[in-house]
Amino acid sequence: MDFLALATKYLVSDLKGKYIHLGMIEPLFNSLKNEFEITKIGQSVKKNSIYQVKIGSGKTKVLIWSQMHGNEPTTTKGLFDFLNFLNSDSELANKIKREYTLLCLPMLNPDGALAYTRENANEVDLNRDAVAETQPEMQLLKRIYNEFKPDFCYNLHDQRTIFGTSDYNLPATISFLAPAFENSCTYNSTRLKAVEVINTMFEALNPYLPNQIGRFDDSYNVNCTGDYFTTQGTPTILFEAGHFNSDYNREESRKFVFVALLSSFLNKSENVVVNNVLTNYLRIPQNNKCFFDFIYRNVKIIDNNVEKIINFAAQYQEVLIADKIEFVAIITKISDLENYFGHVEYDCQSMLFSLDGKNYPEIGAKATFNIDNLTYFDNGIKII
Repeated sequence: MDFLALATKYLVSDLKGKYIHLGMIEPLFNSLKNEFEITKIGQSVKKNSIYQVKIGSGKTKVLIWSQMHGNEPTTTKGLFDFLNFLNSDSELANKIKREYTLLCLPMLNPDGALAYTRENANEVDLNRDAVAETQPEMQLLKRIYNEFKPDFCYNLHDQRTIFGTSDYNLPATISFLAPAFENSCTYNSTRLKAVEVINTMFEALNPYLPNQIGRFDDSYNVNCTGDYFTTQGTPTILFEAGHFNSDYNREESRKFVFVALLSSFLNKSENVVVNNVLTNYLRIPQNNKCFFDFIYRNVKIIDNNVEKIINFAAQYQEVLIADKIEFVAIITKISDLENYFGHVEYDCQSMLFSLDGKNYPEIGAKATFNIDNLTYFDNGIKII
């Protein structure tokens, strides 16, 4: 099966870029309402609507939510692409709808999505509120969980461009986790069911993303939603959409989210998990914080009248300006950077750095500078 061709075919073109908010997804419900059950189920802190989309009539129930962090929209795009596929009359879509009942909350944090913030309007990280349940959005998610009684939960997120795959020095374009249920991070039958689904998704994605699929850190924190639901006995899977080549708007990454979602509903077993399932899961490379957006190597500086050759790195900050996300490159690290990689790297060949009359970079400064007054870098990128 050509999963990536399906992802391209069913891509929802009205959802593009990094800024995805409630006003963009509400019109899409009209194209789904004949096939799916769409219900307004609650409100955010600022009284923005939160919706659920119910699909299928099968025995196995899956609860899916995305954008509980407002500035993580890639999986929302991938989820709507998947809903668009399920809205088709293809044999595979109909099979999934016969075998599964899906309950999707495609934007749990509409306030954060509009403001492009991780937190909700009360500046609370919803993914740390599972136990305290202080926020209306988390109260809503837990009510739906208790009423629906899912067999599986899918917790959809984005991860930053800093993540790569250990031992391969490649971007982690998508990562997964079967969250722990206690501090020792052992594996019980609940967690192993999530592991089995992740292995299925890995097999589908690996031909497209060799060595670019990661395994997220499984440190236990019961306040995190995935850990909490796993502790309650529900197999839960964390999805983390990451960086692919120069795809900062993540229009390619969304396709891999689609592939992951679609493949997760194929060959899912309800039987006791076989012995090699855990072995295969643990072979997925661990996520590693080893990337910067830019690395500049072999840069000459003058610091206190002493010439040195250094390396430094810059990272994009994502800033919401006039309903558009602007990428602003900021100098973030100055060191040898021996164990780090850049999505873009420049060898400055021992030429002299200059910025605003200074011959050394400063942490927090915008990455717009000259090298030997011959080469100009604007917002991180070499111009001349």
